[in-house]
Amino acid sequence: MSYLGVDFGTSGARAILIDPDGAVLWEQSRPFPPSAPQDWPQMWRETLLALLTALPPALKPGLQKICLNGTSATVLLADARGALLTEPLLYNDGRGRSVLPRLASLAPAGHLVHSAASSLAKLLWWSEQSYFPQAQYFFHQADWLGFLLHGEPGISDYHNALKLGYDVVNLRYPPWLEDSFLRPLLPKVLTPGAVIGPLKPDLAQTLGLSPACLIGAGTTDSIAAFLASGASEPGEAVTSLGSTLALKLLSRRPVEDLASGVYSHRLGDLWLAGGASNCGGAVLRQFFSDEQLRELSADIDPTRPCPYDYYPLPQTGERFPVNDPQKAPRLTPRPENPADFLWGLLVGLSRVEAQGYQKLQSLGASPLVRVYSAGGGAQNSVWRRLREQTLGVPVLLSPQAQGAYGSALLARSGGRYN
Repeated sequence: MSYLGVDFGTSGARAILIDPDGAVLWEQSRPFPPSAPQDWPQMWRETLLALLTALPPALKPGLQKICLNGTSATVLLADARGALLTEPLLYNDGRGRSVLPRLASLAPAGHLVHSAASSLAKLLWWSEQSYFPQAQYFFHQADWLGFLLHGEPGISDYHNALKLGYDVVNLRYPPWLEDSFLRPLLPKVLTPGAVIGPLKPDLAQTLGLSPACLIGAGTTDSIAAFLASGASEPGEAVTSLGSTLALKLLSRRPVEDLASGVYSHRLGDLWLAGGASNCGGAVLRQFFSDEQLRELSADIDPTRPCPYDYYPLPQTGERFPVNDPQKAPRLTPRPENPADFLWGLLVGLSRVEAQGYQKLQSLGASPLVRVYSAGGGAQNSVWRRLREQTLGVPVLLSPQAQGAYGSALLARSGGRYN
């Protein structure tokens, strides 16, 4: 018996197969080749089928369930047969900016959907295009990939549907959306991981998989990465140390401060509160190579008090823990010793992380008790010790950092958290 998770990121896809105890039985990744926007769906389809085909024959009969994740707010539009009407709009596509005045008259002020890149803004932009009268189904990337496997269009999950305007507190579309002209295209929303149906029989035969293999509702890439960490109790958190600092804290109650980019995803009876600072690994890359980071980190004594008070932004503008478009980087005075400069930057990043978790807690999130680390910076042991001192809680390396592993856990759990 085994469970498969498939992660579709921005540059490639990865599949991970686990047993009932969570041990990895097999994994494989495939990069996306350079493609024009109109060719992305075919590329995604071919990548998905290639990953499923690559499963070792001995492991195929035991596959019980598949769950997928995709990038949040990457969306597709299809006709009554499920055929795509146009190219997908990616997570960062900003053409919805032109319909923000219309969105302001549709959605309540301050709602999460008031963003040019939200799923709802993209759907509203599509409503102004000549081919829109043919549209019958609106998919998020994970919805569409799942549809290729189970064949039932018009089904989503409440992680992906959050930026479409779905009310994750009451688990329904809000009245202002129910009563809109867009309602016929809005998908049915399930709990992430819930069973949608079995793998299509013809596909099961082609791939050599059991026709009893189930397909579950999906999730987003960032939540799949959180699930992979193993964090499951209120107060546990995951910090992704990539180009930016992305914080996610598991809480007993939802919190929100949209001005600072703070909102909460539902995880069963718990909530995943998060925010992202513009500070992060990007500022380290401005000054140091990977080799320099490794060598200079070895010269840092994390037990000494740091005399530098940096706010390590790569450029002007911050969004979280403070929302200040004019906030300037503070990177002076710069010491002659490069190891001391790196020390100051790492301490500054640790302070920003601590301020971020303090912000989430001040809004009502559960008190921080433990932080798991993911992303490229998680491997720096000196930075981990500095963060542990600043945060005042244990800081651990996530045992699994792949979104595909989180989606495999979602398949195993059937949508039950904790």
